[in-house]
Amino acid sequence: MTSLAALIPIALFLGLCGLAAFFWALREGQFDDLEGAASRILIDEEGEELP
Repeated sequence: MTSLAALIPIALFLGLCGLAAFFWALREGQFDDLEGAASRILIDEEGEELP
């Protein structure tokens, strides 16, 4: 029972840390361009010479 009393605050603290990290990432714009990186890999780079 004493271990449960110690684990509940630890779990709440880790959950709050995860929630704070999510809101930080949301405010920094990490989720603004979800399709850009996926489509940039398909675009050929300019400036390459053909053999």
